[in-house]
Amino acid sequence: MAQDTIQRFLPDDFDATKPMVVIAGKGLYPQLTCARARAAGCPVRLVAFEDETAEELWDSFADGERERIKVGQLGHLLKALKRFDAANAIMAGQITPRKLFKGLHPDLKAIQILATLKERNAESIFGAIAREMEKMGVRLLDARVFLEDQLADAGLMSRGRYVPDADTLAHGVRVAKALADLDVGQGIVVNNGTVLAAEAFEGTDKMLERGGSFDADHPLFVKTVKPRQDYRFDVPVFGLRTIEKMDAAGIAAAALEAKNVLMLEKEKVLEAARAKKITLLGY
Repeated sequence: MAQDTIQRFLPDDFDATKPMVVIAGKGLYPQLTCARARAAGCPVRLVAFEDETAEELWDSFADGERERIKVGQLGHLLKALKRFDAANAIMAGQITPRKLFKGLHPDLKAIQILATLKERNAESIFGAIAREMEKMGVRLLDARVFLEDQLADAGLMSRGRYVPDADTLAHGVRVAKALADLDVGQGIVVNNGTVLAAEAFEGTDKMLERGGSFDADHPLFVKTVKPRQDYRFDVPVFGLRTIEKMDAAGIAAAALEAKNVLMLEKEKVLEAARAKKITLLGY
């Protein structure tokens, strides 16, 4: 991996000899992050969440290099960072959304933090966690780090059976940006000037199912980022599962914000898109 790929999202004073902790949620994202960080020579440690983090990733760390906690145990997380003598941390991978309502296990530290927040959304909660880390001397890094080559490219990445025209794309991007600015979601499905579905708390998969349920001629999925996106804990992801869901829903085109949307296993995603005749373009 080229040195400029490693460095683009790292702070100038990043010290690759000091322990870096990956706070790992679900899926491939934290696994790929750990693999890339190790390949770059960083001493990596793991904080995993019960019933969320893949066992495969957990098993790849020695006992002294890993810690498992329940979702909501902020005090335990901070103690793990201290035990690992961490200088930096990365949050990678989603936590099951419903656990914010059922299955959350807040410890005393988490309860204290939540009590200070006027709004309880991802940005406010994780921003508060980042501030607690900073008090300990642990910096929360841009979660795109080590994955520069996995970001969406500008222009046509794969040509399928339908390529949206400029007006359709512009309408989709405009509406998606407006909803993202309101912190509703980061994706929509549009068709010839009509919004078919918007992403909210239920996530991308359910939105794609709804968007494909109207038998529209040429639905387009648009994935964007917030105008003031905090990439330390909120990176939009597009992967093989998304391709499968689009194909099942009959949505033959997706527009992804270039250099901001993460395409995990990018080459496999592009190969799958070509096989299913799905257009992928970066704007």
